[in-house]
Amino acid sequence: MPKLRSRKSPRSRSRPRPDSSSATPSGVFPRAGRLTVLPPYLFAAIDRKKRDLLQQGRDMVDLGIGDPDIPTAPHIVEALKLAAEKPANHRYPAYEGMLSFRTAAARWFGGRFGVDLDPKTEVLSLIGSKEGIGHMVLAYCNPGDVVLATEPGYPVYKIGTIFAGGQLCELPLLEKNNYLPNLSAVPAAAIKKARMFFFNYPNNPIGAVCSMDFLEEAVAFCRKHRIILCHDAAYTEVAFDGYRSPSVLQVPGAREVSIEFHSLSKTYCMTGWRIGFAVGNRDILAGLGAIKTNLDSGIFQAVQEAGIAALSGDQSHIARNNEIVRKRRDVLVQALRDAGWNANPQRATFYLWVPTPGKLSSAACVDRVLTEAGVVCTPGSGFGPSGEGYVRFSLTAPDDRIAEAARRLRKLDLRA
Repeated sequence: MPKLRSRKSPRSRSRPRPDSSSATPSGVFPRAGRLTVLPPYLFAAIDRKKRDLLQQGRDMVDLGIGDPDIPTAPHIVEALKLAAEKPANHRYPAYEGMLSFRTAAARWFGGRFGVDLDPKTEVLSLIGSKEGIGHMVLAYCNPGDVVLATEPGYPVYKIGTIFAGGQLCELPLLEKNNYLPNLSAVPAAAIKKARMFFFNYPNNPIGAVCSMDFLEEAVAFCRKHRIILCHDAAYTEVAFDGYRSPSVLQVPGAREVSIEFHSLSKTYCMTGWRIGFAVGNRDILAGLGAIKTNLDSGIFQAVQEAGIAALSGDQSHIARNNEIVRKRRDVLVQALRDAGWNANPQRATFYLWVPTPGKLSSAACVDRVLTEAGVVCTPGSGFGPSGEGYVRFSLTAPDDRIAEAARRLRKLDLRA
């Protein structure tokens, strides 16, 4: 069953104020209460262990963080170089993004999903979809309101809710349900106070996909209860074996309640460029835009021009990149199977979500893989309670390092 979690900030008056007459050592100023209730940084313990092993001279194959190693396509890089030389791009950009970029995004979306968008009102540029997701909660969640979110999931859904003073209602993604949330099991008390529902397909960290049937169910649920549907669609273009991810805006009536977050990071291997966009209901986007206009100044316009080149230019490199990732997936899946893991290939994203062998916990499994094989992976429990008993491997390392990881994992028997 979903769990409704309340996040209460500690009362600031309970903390003694530092004595202004005394010296001020580092760390004497108390942080805001919202920071005291943040979950631990997912990779902190792993990073410490990795540093210790590196100092001992150990070689690490890092399959932890999902950051594509494949370079951005040359025509996109060249567009940035040319755009960076234009003095007009050296000034403050508009928070909503250049109309030319939003038009390119609308055309890309229409060509990909067959949905027409008004670039002036139904497309909003983002400094990466992470920024948009975090600001979305600030735009629509008051203290005490409920945010529905699938788990295991992208940590920003939870962190954004904490910053807004909201309550998080987590909807478990379980293998027996094909990693889809059971919307009929959402508590009535949570539905009554819910303002928005975050879900993510293709899914990070699981790699699971969804059908149009589920998207139709989600839209109907949100329309019935007047909840904003927020689909995190960052991985729609990272797909294999003939799979094509749908958009929630393809569902009739979705535009009444929905927005969808897209990112150039994964599709075009542009994680460091920080550029994405949101599409959907114009009024919902306007609320998100109201937050952005007060808290950021938009994307560097030269990066937006490069984004136009990405969205409007040759798309064949996406298929080539996906084929590279697919081959890595198959190599690692076979190695894990050879070592006794129950590994199955996902049809999308560049992650493998694998049950831990034997009776190992997620954290214990990651520690042994790191210590005994020198391979970094991520505990599923770090993405939510339903992730316990799983680990995530990222396929974002060069082919030779994937091969080395596979060689090491084949020799590692964790079943005892």
